[in-house]
Amino acid sequence: MFTKELFAKTEELMKKTIEKYKAELLTIRTGRASVSLVENIEVECYNSKMKLNQLGNINIVEGKIIEIRPWDISIIVNIEKAILNSSLGLTPINDGKVIKITVPSLTDERREQLVKQVNKIAENFRVAIRNERRTALETLRQLKKDKKISEDDEFKSEEELQKLTESYIKKVDELVEHKIKEIKES
Repeated sequence: MFTKELFAKTEELMKKTIEKYKAELLTIRTGRASVSLVENIEVECYNSKMKLNQLGNINIVEGKIIEIRPWDISIIVNIEKAILNSSLGLTPINDGKVIKITVPSLTDERREQLVKQVNKIAENFRVAIRNERRTALETLRQLKKDKKISEDDEFKSEEELQKLTESYIKKVDELVEHKIKEIKES
């Protein structure tokens, strides 16, 4: 009873970690134009910060160009400034009504940097998954100490928890492989 709830909670945390990792990977530029590259850039406007996808339409034109059409053209300069200040290294072209960003192909050196970045981020998420496992293990030990589960149940649960952890680490590894392949092919 206690262990099923613990596993459900731990797995839910691991799923959320994977979703965060997927979202993080979307922000890494691969040489292909993608709405996800810019949609979460924060723009200073209306006395607050708003995400770019809340301020206009974002489309991909001709495969390599991101086109941003703000609903209020009075903030187009703010959008341009936010893109320039982002870590993407992209240069927006502002014609007064629309902002266009050409996504250049990656150099070999930049590809290597991105692969290193993807691997570094992946390791952080692997550590996060292991930390969730550790928290669950501590809870298991406390349940045994409080005599709510037996030693055998604790042992079986630890094995199951290890399998669960390995399956989520494998998901991180699969996402890494896919992203690296995407970077190398762009």
